[in-house]
Amino acid sequence: MTTSQTLFCVMAMLAAASLGGCNQGRDPGFQGWVEADMIFVSPDETGRVTKLDVREGDEVKVGDQLYSVDDDLQQADLNQNNATLANAKQSYDRAAALSKTGAGTQATLDAAVSGLRVAEAHVVTSQTRLARRKGFAPVAGTIQQIYFREGEMVPAQRPVLSIMPPGNMKIRFFVSETELPKLALGDEVKVTCDNCAADLTARIYFIATQAEYTPPVIYSLDERNKLVYLIQARPSRPDALRVGQPISVYLNPKTPVAIRQ
Repeated sequence: MTTSQTLFCVMAMLAAASLGGCNQGRDPGFQGWVEADMIFVSPDETGRVTKLDVREGDEVKVGDQLYSVDDDLQQADLNQNNATLANAKQSYDRAAALSKTGAGTQATLDAAVSGLRVAEAHVVTSQTRLARRKGFAPVAGTIQQIYFREGEMVPAQRPVLSIMPPGNMKIRFFVSETELPKLALGDEVKVTCDNCAADLTARIYFIATQAEYTPPVIYSLDERNKLVYLIQARPSRPDALRVGQPISVYLNPKTPVAIRQ
C-alpha cells in the first residue's frame, strides 16, 4: 500500500469515527402510528335511511342533525298509544266523577288512575322512539366515514356514520423493557413524520402493564420476537396528524434526532 493510500484510509477511518461520535447521544426513536377513538352514531331500531345531512369530512357541533331514518312504524305506534291514552282519560274522568258522588268504589278509581299512568308512559315511549329516528351529533368533531347511504336499510344499533373528535386522536408506539423505566404517565414526547411540523409533541396517558410481541405493522427485523409494551399519548396538535399516519416518537423532545441513512 502506498503512502497516499495509507493516508486516505486513515482519513476515512477518522471521518467514520467522527460521524459515529456525532450520532452518539442522539435518540434513535420508536416507530408508531396515529389512531383515533371514533364515536359511532346508530339508530335504535332497523330502518331505511331517508336523508343524510352531512358528508365525510364535514365539521359538526353537538346537536347537529346527521341523518333521518323512516318513521312510519313509530308514528303508527304513537297514534295507537295516543288513542289508548284518550280512552284512559275518559275512564279516569268517569271513575273520578263516580267517586265524588259515592256511586263508585275506590278500587275502580285506583284502576283508572293506574291505566291512565300506563297509557301516558306508552305515549312517552312512542314519542322517544319517533324522535330517535333522527340522528344528532353527540360530540363535536369531523365526520370520518359514512357506512349507510340514503335508501339503504340499516340494522338496529349498526352505525350510520362515525365522528372523530379532535381530543380522541392518539399516538400508539411500542418500547422495549429496557426503555420502559424511562417513561411515566404525563411525560411529553416528540413526534415526527414526513412533511410534518417540526414542533409536534404528545403527552403519555397510557402505559401497558402487560408485555406483548411486536405487532406486524412494525417491519423492523431487529424488533421481531421481542417483548414490548404499548404506549399511548395524546398529541398537542391533533389537527396536524391523520389517522393511520406512520410517525416516529422520541422520548426526550430536546434530544437531537438521529440521522437516518
